[in-house]
Amino acid sequence: MDFPGLIDGIVSFAQYHWVIAIVLTLGLLYFMYRKPKLFFGILLLGLFLAGLFYMITSIAGSGSEQKKRLLHEEEKQSDSNR
Repeated sequence: MDFPGLIDGIVSFAQYHWVIAIVLTLGLLYFMYRKPKLFFGILLLGLFLAGLFYMITSIAGSGSEQKKRLLHEEEKQSDSNR
């Protein structure tokens, strides 16, 4: 998953679940106004988790592609041995 795909997913979620998006936005605005320290903590945690998710999906994607390539090479070798 690439970064634009991640952003598209977030925008798509906000469009289809607009009530949840509004509640989350209002909650974050409340925390920003009343408790800025907690808001920045939540924001930092969210950015960290989004980065971690992006890194895991990127690593898993390259690992699965390598596995497919190795399996394809094994099939070619077994077909040529017959």
